[in-house]
Amino acid sequence: MVRRTIEGVCAENGVEESVLRRSLEALNKAGVIDGRLLEWAQELRVLGNAGAHYTEESITRQDAEDALALAEALLDYVFVLTAKFQEFQQRRAGGKG
Repeated sequence: MVRRTIEGVCAENGVEESVLRRSLEALNKAGVIDGRLLEWAQELRVLGNAGAHYTEESITRQDAEDALALAEALLDYVFVLTAKFQEFQQRRAGGKG
């Protein structure tokens, strides 16, 4: 589900490459996410791949908890904090500081 959430973040920002790795790189190039968030998202993508396909690799409870926390941080950054910062900038530019 975390991987699907990341796909949704890409789609909500107008990026829908055929490969999620490329979508995340496009988000970074567009300035939606910085390099650190790109790295986090790529790790979550890899973990999501492991969880979605039958392999010998197991996903631990700690990995799942970390994935949720990192996904929530990504969502907060992209949708909540970015909007708050833009509002802050607009308010400061308008002299209502």
